[in-house]
Amino acid sequence: MVRNVLVHYRAAGIVFEGGRLAEIDNRWVDRILAADQGRFPVPLEVPRPVGSRVVGCCRDFTLLTVAALRQRGVPARSRVGFASYLVPGFHCDHVVAEFWDGERWVWVDAQLDPARGWGFDPADVPGAVFASAASVWSAYRRGEVDVDRYGVDPSLPQLSGGWLVFDYVLLELAHRQGDELLLWDGWGGMVEDLAGADLGLADGVSALLLAADGGDESAERSLRPGTRGMRGCARRAGCGVVRRVA
Repeated sequence: MVRNVLVHYRAAGIVFEGGRLAEIDNRWVDRILAADQGRFPVPLEVPRPVGSRVVGCCRDFTLLTVAALRQRGVPARSRVGFASYLVPGFHCDHVVAEFWDGERWVWVDAQLDPARGWGFDPADVPGAVFASAASVWSAYRRGEVDVDRYGVDPSLPQLSGGWLVFDYVLLELAHRQGDELLLWDGWGGMVEDLAGADLGLADGVSALLLAADGGDESAERSLRPGTRGMRGCARRAGCGVVRRVA
């Protein structure tokens, strides 16, 4: 259903311009659904022509997936990180959904058509092919990864590297807080050069996110909106949404 409503603004091989391309700025689920229903006032599972679907990116596929899961009472949230399965030899910035199956949190990539044969189940994405921004930042700080291989696309070297991973740690935090920012939003202490970055902030946020992923209930509580730790992070980062990239 999600892939039937949305089409990726680049990955579909279709050139979108003007108002169609502007659909990637649909920030909320109700706007995505309104755009769809304005063209197709029929149930969401009724097939739509690919080129007429609502234009979006990985974040939108995830947002709609999370909304659908929550509507059915399944705990779900979005996760920001990097995928190694989209471009060979490169780790592309990516957003996947995460849901609680009753025993563990499971990553699911609704953007992927399972029929293509990805070598893994898109409804249970393994950690070997997707890494959270927090885990990539921590590995970078330990000197374990070539951070220049992490970014938007290998053809856009200006949108890769340590500064982008730093920013994505804050983006991951925002999504964890329930503020599913667009990937071209700026938020708080985001930078375009690590020389001006608060590295300790990213280290601390990453440590909390990784600890929570590992089952640390104290870290999980600290990540909840409005807690003392998060208020402190917000003050340090100067958190607030601003437009960064058109």
